[in-house]
Amino acid sequence: MLANVPEKVMHRVRWVLACSWLVLIFSLFYDPISPWLTSPDTSWSPFKLDMDSCIRVQGVCLQEQPYGLGSSLFWGLIVPSGVFILLIFGHEFWRRICPLGFMSQLFRALGKQRQKKRVDKKTGKTHYELVKIKSDSWLGKHYLKLQLGLLYIGVCGRLLFYDSSRIILGVFLLFTIGSAILVGYLYAGKTWCQYFCPMAPVQEFYGEPRGLLNSVAHEGQKTLITQSMCRRQNPDGTESSACVACNSPCVDIDAERSYWDSIKKPDYKLLYYGYAGLVVGFFSYYYLYSGSWAYLLSGHWTHEENQLELLFSPGFYIFNTPIPIPRLIAAPLTVAVSIALAYFLGIQLEKVYNSYQLKRNPLLTSQQLQHQIFTLTTFWVFNFFFIFAGRSYISKFPIQVQYLFNLLLVLASSLWLYRTWSRSSERYSRESLANRLRKQLTRLQVDVSRFLEGRSLDLLSADEVYVLAKILPGFTGDKRLEAYKGILRDSLEEGYVNSASSLEVLQQMRGELGISEQEHLTILTELGVEDPDLLDPNQQRSRENQLRLQSFRQRIRGMVGSKRRRGAKGLGRELLKVVKKEKAIGDVLDKEGGTVESLSREYGITLEEENKILANLDEESQLERRSNLLLQQLQDLYDIELALLYPPETLNIPHLRKGLDILRNTVAQKQKVIAKGVLKILEDWDSGTEATRLLLALATLTQNVLPSLLENHDQKWSERLNDIQLSRLQQQLKLVEPTPPKVSEILMISYLEILLSEPDSLTKTVSLYLLNKLDKQRGQQQARQLLNSYLMLNPSLKETAQQIIANTEEQKAKVITPLERLLYLSSCDLLKGLKAESLMELSYQVPIKEYHQSEILWEQGDICKDLFLLLDGEVECQQIQEDDTVMVEEIKSVNFLNDLEILGNLEAITTVIVTSSNACFLVIEGAILNELIEQDKGFARTVIEQESRRLQQLQRLAS
Repeated sequence: MLANVPEKVMHRVRWVLACSWLVLIFSLFYDPISPWLTSPDTSWSPFKLDMDSCIRVQGVCLQEQPYGLGSSLFWGLIVPSGVFILLIFGHEFWRRICPLGFMSQLFRALGKQRQKKRVDKKTGKTHYELVKIKSDSWLGKHYLKLQLGLLYIGVCGRLLFYDSSRIILGVFLLFTIGSAILVGYLYAGKTWCQYFCPMAPVQEFYGEPRGLLNSVAHEGQKTLITQSMCRRQNPDGTESSACVACNSPCVDIDAERSYWDSIKKPDYKLLYYGYAGLVVGFFSYYYLYSGSWAYLLSGHWTHEENQLELLFSPGFYIFNTPIPIPRLIAAPLTVAVSIALAYFLGIQLEKVYNSYQLKRNPLLTSQQLQHQIFTLTTFWVFNFFFIFAGRSYISKFPIQVQYLFNLLLVLASSLWLYRTWSRSSERYSRESLANRLRKQLTRLQVDVSRFLEGRSLDLLSADEVYVLAKILPGFTGDKRLEAYKGILRDSLEEGYVNSASSLEVLQQMRGELGISEQEHLTILTELGVEDPDLLDPNQQRSRENQLRLQSFRQRIRGMVGSKRRRGAKGLGRELLKVVKKEKAIGDVLDKEGGTVESLSREYGITLEEENKILANLDEESQLERRSNLLLQQLQDLYDIELALLYPPETLNIPHLRKGLDILRNTVAQKQKVIAKGVLKILEDWDSGTEATRLLLALATLTQNVLPSLLENHDQKWSERLNDIQLSRLQQQLKLVEPTPPKVSEILMISYLEILLSEPDSLTKTVSLYLLNKLDKQRGQQQARQLLNSYLMLNPSLKETAQQIIANTEEQKAKVITPLERLLYLSSCDLLKGLKAESLMELSYQVPIKEYHQSEILWEQGDICKDLFLLLDGEVECQQIQEDDTVMVEEIKSVNFLNDLEILGNLEAITTVIVTSSNACFLVIEGAILNELIEQDKGFARTVIEQESRRLQQLQRLAS
């Protein structure tokens, strides 16, 4: 709700709230005014005591006397208001006004946070970095448990020490403020809010996935600044992100994204069920202690002068009988037991609810069911909380106002329940991707006005955006590919997907835009060429990091622009020294007061990140760096290509070589795209030593794909490159003669594991299959990793992985997966003209049949209806000649036995007998083969050509 309010305004609001809180804390130590307001003699005061009422605690009426309002206001109004704000106005509202979070940023505002020293080994330059909590540290993994533990301690402290003891409450609040300030000094960003604050679990419980009135970060026009994320006021009045990526995913950037990412974690069940138990235990203890609800509802517990004296008094009063358990033990015990019971009950009710809902709607996912349970828990706890919270103040209003307040609470929470109930991670992802598509439609300037009836793109729902993309007449072909490329780039930069998961995660988007799997892979490779770091698996990408680095780049570019305006000539001389390698770009920018260093500290930029960003400001250096990375990729692909061409003997079998050919096609596709990127760099570098080196390396490493690329008329490389470059490329291509390498099985295994990481499902499947042929233990290990991954698996890949795991030494039965059938079928000359889709479909249709020694498949003169492909074993073909002699021919795998007879619907000219102990066949129904020939003219032509050549060969042999 406050996401778009300027930071300048909110900064003032936080100052006012922080000062007000400090005044409240001061009043806990010295307050001469409140006792006068609560005195029964002050007739006009709404806070005056009613001396005629009797609040019984353990059977005795409490003695009332004037008191300070500080603790009563804090517990009776401020804390309940926080809960109300979180559910109704959202997490972002609270985070932007929280005075404690504001105070934790004191040292950040002063620029005095703790730093660690780093020294660049190459340059000797000293670099200071802010300290952040590492995600793989104990605190990074278990901070929610720590916060829940601190919340439990805080609640127990309330019941025992500072519910009504103003001095102890004041000390506790000052200690909390001091802790927040100290954490703000020790660690960067909102570390106190993210990792330590005991109120953070409460904020997550009520504020996620979204409040009733809060804004959303994943829809509408995306900006660098969303919801309650860290921001700074620039001198020119604009705002920029101040995010240092202290936590990912960050609840301040996108609360709903953080919720869907965390809902899978076991800690979240402890948060929801445990917090519900904590609330029930906290309020119930007042009843168990006093013997009635009057003590809690009256608010007398906020101003008992003798709270510390009651620590060893009876902690329970049940059925008008004091239980001799000291309050010091009874209060923590009650809350702890309530948390444990609530957690256990929550788990059991969850099972019952899941079972009930799955019977009604089997399509509900486990995550959606979990979300519904959490939503119901929050709704119930919120309403339970306000049965008791703040009642001492609400009861002072007329009864009509009290009823109206209760009605508003139920209405607001019901609206929240209605708005939240239907949310799902799938819906969130669809809306997020629709917003990326909306952004690309705007960027490509596609004319959509006549379809929107006066509305803007930002007002369209996610479903409407997808429908619009389908019907736009100008949004076809290259524009669709360009839009998808932009969506994929954004998704990779933000860590929404990585190169391995993008194919599955963006599957729905590809379907909406009509993007094929092969087009996706081509675009993915192009993005890797344009920005080699984008597909680096070692880089942990996230939206938080992207915002941090993007903001730093913008500030650096602003510095360059500022220096350019102040003195273009001086800047030109300095940049010339950068080009000549006499100076670093960072030294030029730091010439006036070490600005880059201070910016690096402000954004938590590491030494490596700073060097990379500053290097990219120098276009020549950036181009050289890109060319080196692309050449390294081509070298790696070249090594893999040679290994696939000259494999170890274990893989030098016809159907396995077909699998190697499939992998070679994948390698060739990547080589083409990378080669295009290198040619574009050569286009910018007309001449020079670096250009010559790049040119010669390109021709050496892409000898199989470069000629066709240069001859492509659409690309027009013959016009874009100069004559000298073209001549050198062609000369180098003629000189290249690759030497067949000796590829060991160990090296081949490493190459197959590299190909296994490719997003293409067929490449994955073939790589896994061949890997298992070389190393069964490694194959099973990789198969388990694939099956345990969170990504959807292609049916063929899943079946192959399952078969590899199941195919142990104890299991002797011969089972052939669809992939193996595909490889066998595609290795046969007869089926070479068949399209890949038809071949894949055929591999699922054909059955496997096994015959034993001496069994007859058919006899001479029979008419066969099925085509037999021998996979394993040996058979003997016997043909009785006219002179009654028998001509015998032995046939080994992999071969068709009766293709001529099936195609011509002829009688068998031989009797076929199995001679090995067992023989395994793929059996293709003749009707299916005839149907394929009728449907695919290209395949029919190929079959006629092959069989004609074969008949000619037979005639020559006969003559």
